[in-house]
Amino acid sequence: MGKKSYLAMRTEQETSDVIVSDIKDLSKAAKKLANHAIKLVGLGFGTSFLEWLASFAAIYLLILDRTNWRTNILTGLLIPYIFLSLPSILFSLFRGEVGKWIAFVAVILRLFFPRRFPDWLEMPGALILLIVVAPSLFASTLRSSWVGVLICLVIACYLLQEHIRASGGFRNSFTKAHGISNTIGIILLFVYPAWALVIDFL
Repeated sequence: MGKKSYLAMRTEQETSDVIVSDIKDLSKAAKKLANHAIKLVGLGFGTSFLEWLASFAAIYLLILDRTNWRTNILTGLLIPYIFLSLPSILFSLFRGEVGKWIAFVAVILRLFFPRRFPDWLEMPGALILLIVVAPSLFASTLRSSWVGVLICLVIACYLLQEHIRASGGFRNSFTKAHGISNTIGIILLFVYPAWALVIDFL
């Protein structure tokens, strides 16, 4: 009788030890899962934040500072950059009815009222037209792939190099008129695709 109760106590003790060990393993696994999820969400948030920042920097360089850029850099390269890096919410908005109406009004103004159509609106108008009429191969497949991000990186590197060369060196690119805003804008263009490529290959 004493042997049976001793064996029962031993079995219960082993069972409770196994359960405690399993609970510890589960809590460790849950902590690891939580840490990895937080890291991934943080990285994804960083990528989308930089995407928004780079898009607005490119739009700023395209519209607000066009007079300074015309002589220095091929502003037309900002159009494919914005096309490939524009956040999905804005891209789908401009690809829908809103974009069609904007493109329609822009074409009508350009055709029938060319004197009333300002020069600085040509590039934004071309961007809207490109977004509206682009085939789905470019609008969906290329935009969401690493190839589109790589194209953005090449454009940003080229623009940064041209801007520094036109300013007469990296230090001068910060000291000339509108130099700081242009240089920071181009660096933001460079940071987003570089970060997105790193995240893609992690």
